[in-house]
Amino acid sequence: MVLRSISRTLLVLVATTLILLAVPVFAGDPAHTGSTASDPLVQLLTSKGILTPEEAQSVNQGSPVEQRARLLELLKRKGILSSGEVETLATPSASAQVSPALVASLTPVVPAAVVTTQAAQAKTETPKPAPPKVVPAVAPLRVLQLEPSKQDGLVPDLKLGSGAKLKLYGMVKASLIYDSSSPYGTDMPLPGFINGISGAGFDPGPNRSPEFHAKARFARVGTNFEWPDIAGSSNALTGKLEFDFEGNYSRALNRNISTIRSSMASIRLAYGRVDHKVNDSTSMFVLFGQDWTPFASSTLPNLFETTGYGLGFGTLYERAPQFRFGVGHKIGGSRNFFFQPEFALVMPAYGNDPSNVADQLGYGEKQGADSGRPELQARIVTQFQLDKAPGVAPAQLIISGVQGKRKAMVRASDVPLCATTNPLCTTDTVFRTAFPHGAAVSSTRTGFTGELQLPTRYVTVIGKYWTGSDLRFYFVGSLFSNYNDTLGLTKNCGTAAATAFCSAASSDGGSTVLFALTGTTPEVVPQRPVRTNGGFVNVAFPLSRIFGADPAGRNAGWQLHFHYAFDQAKTRDVLRLGNQRSKNDLAAATLFYKMNNLVSFVLEESMYRTRIANPDPAAVATFPKYEGVGARQWHDTRTEFGPIFTF
Repeated sequence: MVLRSISRTLLVLVATTLILLAVPVFAGDPAHTGSTASDPLVQLLTSKGILTPEEAQSVNQGSPVEQRARLLELLKRKGILSSGEVETLATPSASAQVSPALVASLTPVVPAAVVTTQAAQAKTETPKPAPPKVVPAVAPLRVLQLEPSKQDGLVPDLKLGSGAKLKLYGMVKASLIYDSSSPYGTDMPLPGFINGISGAGFDPGPNRSPEFHAKARFARVGTNFEWPDIAGSSNALTGKLEFDFEGNYSRALNRNISTIRSSMASIRLAYGRVDHKVNDSTSMFVLFGQDWTPFASSTLPNLFETTGYGLGFGTLYERAPQFRFGVGHKIGGSRNFFFQPEFALVMPAYGNDPSNVADQLGYGEKQGADSGRPELQARIVTQFQLDKAPGVAPAQLIISGVQGKRKAMVRASDVPLCATTNPLCTTDTVFRTAFPHGAAVSSTRTGFTGELQLPTRYVTVIGKYWTGSDLRFYFVGSLFSNYNDTLGLTKNCGTAAATAFCSAASSDGGSTVLFALTGTTPEVVPQRPVRTNGGFVNVAFPLSRIFGADPAGRNAGWQLHFHYAFDQAKTRDVLRLGNQRSKNDLAAATLFYKMNNLVSFVLEESMYRTRIANPDPAAVATFPKYEGVGARQWHDTRTEFGPIFTF
């Protein structure tokens, strides 16, 4: 940046000096009017490549004063002179006034023939990109940045007056979808046996509820940013803003009859990042805003269906507001090892939405924020070059963890009365006496992942194993959060007898809090997180490379992916919730054809399956209903096809 500023200043001084010298010399010599060859400044700028011969010819029209005005304006348009410098240099002396007509039209007039010549020359001189020498291996989908940002590393599409640089990107994606069973009416798969959908439960009616969808709300737009840093070259200031149209459908009155095409734009990513170069091997960064979480989101399968991205079927990911810090160290060696630990303070969220729609729209969920503390997340990444063949991405080994807390609160006025039919209830206000200011109950979240991404020239294997508790917000755990642990406690409420536990809704309506008596001591029934584990493996083959396709040909972009994932909620915890879903799994095969780096066509065949916790056939009367009868499992065979256009 300093060298660029010095070069520009010297060029301005040289141009100014030559202009001031040239105008008085040639002002009184009509023999030089309109002569390109005799103007030393124009000759100098042309020889240095700042002006083309056609631009030089267009400048040297009319009197020397007019030539000077045209030259100044042209240098301004090229970014060599600023507006202030042009204004200073263009101020004419009393003996050399420029006509008002010329001042009003300082832009040089270039003959059409010259424009045509310039366009033809530019077309001829524009180099075509070199054809690839090898068909690339399948690269893992990586959403978390590992290598540090570099100052002036962004080639911008736009540059703002403040000096900030912007580079736009995005995609337009459309698909045709057929589901053999889609009981919720959604355009993305959800686990089976989710009760209470629109008050009708899971049972879709007399058939499997097959559905057809055409979807375009995958569309995504974003921009990368870079801000200038005047303090030196050790810092890089970058950022990202990204949104898509996969938000909920609008409930505005003028949209009610057109909701099928009126999904709302919603934020995906929005953050700023500061990278500091400590030395040639070590750097550190801080990130502020919404990004993919360090816990669980580092490794993602390359699936075509990205609405929900295997929601409830073992993928495990999230985007959330966070403050993140990391240190990267380049170890080097023949495998180019790189090591980076990260730590983040993340917005705590659990997916237990308020029951009142107005509250949901107003502030979202409360139970994470009500804990009064951030969620703690960390990850450690080791990157190295597993396969040194050309066109193969580095491998990564990753571990990540999370620890958080949620809290459900009950207002004093909502604390329940105790049924006097229970002999332990000496008075019906026993709970209100014990909790005069209200009550609260909490549970914890823990989680751990082990992840690997192993690209080679002929096959790429990625996988993840995870285990933890209360991972509903991360789209696993069969979408369960917590349960009331009543084991060993006595029921104390009911009209005719003590047949139930006294209960109250939490202040946000997102949970039911139970109250019980241990002996004669009132207490809040503890809430426990649902424990879960699962994982996935994704194996991808670069078919074009395996079969020796021409890297520059139309058949260079064939890839085949196989995917299997499972999500298992602990049966003991699920049975405490009732006889409900316990295990979900997903098997998929995806065929990609890339016309080029910007356009692909994809065909995906998949099967989504859900099984319940109780396998005892004698308990069929308690099984959830499907097609009118008790069912132990549900599955959906899904076909999806469409193009992806990126920019």
